[in-house]
Amino acid sequence: MKEKQVILVTGSDLAAEALALLQDYTVLYAGRQPTEAELIALCETHNPVAIIVRYGKITARVMDAAPALRVISKHGSGIDVIDQAAAAERHIRVQAAVGANAAAVAEHTWAMILACAKSVVPLDQRLREGHWDKARHKSIELEGRTLGLVGLGAIGSRMALLGRAFGMQVIACDPWARHFPEGCEPVALEDLLARADVISLHCPLTAQNHQMINSETLALCRPGAILVNTARGGLIDEQALCTALDNGTLSWAALDSFSIEPLTAPHPWQQRANVLISPHVGGVSDRSYIRMGTMAASNVLSVLRETVTEQDGAS
Repeated sequence: MKEKQVILVTGSDLAAEALALLQDYTVLYAGRQPTEAELIALCETHNPVAIIVRYGKITARVMDAAPALRVISKHGSGIDVIDQAAAAERHIRVQAAVGANAAAVAEHTWAMILACAKSVVPLDQRLREGHWDKARHKSIELEGRTLGLVGLGAIGSRMALLGRAFGMQVIACDPWARHFPEGCEPVALEDLLARADVISLHCPLTAQNHQMINSETLALCRPGAILVNTARGGLIDEQALCTALDNGTLSWAALDSFSIEPLTAPHPWQQRANVLISPHVGGVSDRSYIRMGTMAASNVLSVLRETVTEQDGAS
């Protein structure tokens, strides 16, 4: 009996629906937070034909440890954790589960926006400590204010529709967007920062936009704006963000992604009352977990079947 080929998952689990699709392969788990050295060792031992990426980075060294590797499939949409140039040089396909977690990320983003605007966390903490702040508290009302979206893909487009539902003016910056939802005004980044009361990042991280939110761009913001990042931590210069929070340029920052993950403890963000943080879970919900898994698995199978067809045609 022919031994099954191996698919390596850089995580500790995969949805049952995804596993059902991969039943003709041996699925191997790398663990919750696999290091490069651990991934290299697993690749050298098992020589996977595919890697499904949940956590960790896939470097050139990892690829070189798996001569049989044909496809790297992201369990989600962000492929910045994969060395795409190295993959292209080695003729390894890189796939993403585009849109699979769009609803989950958009909902998490709005949870963070509302938590900031309505001071949900500090009010909860104060009330638990015995303080009744009704006479002194005023929340931020979103209706009539401006939502600025940086990136208008599957997530950004959902954000635009929800922003309109809240009665907000919606503006967006995305040079590559083919379509702007009704009521969403296309603007340049500088204009967006100057006008938006809520700035929400929904673009992929690239070499060109690394730390696009920095001291210069933050200086353009409206005083007291709210900044939300459920995209990638590398989009923000964290020291510049600290300064903007200290001097009142921003009233709140809500972060679900960080330049270094996991977040080290103690960390300055943990000590700031006007910073809301979550551990990069915006894209993970009960349903998106299944969608991301099945799309990642389907992308793997699609490439592997193409490879088999090409080999059959050449023989």
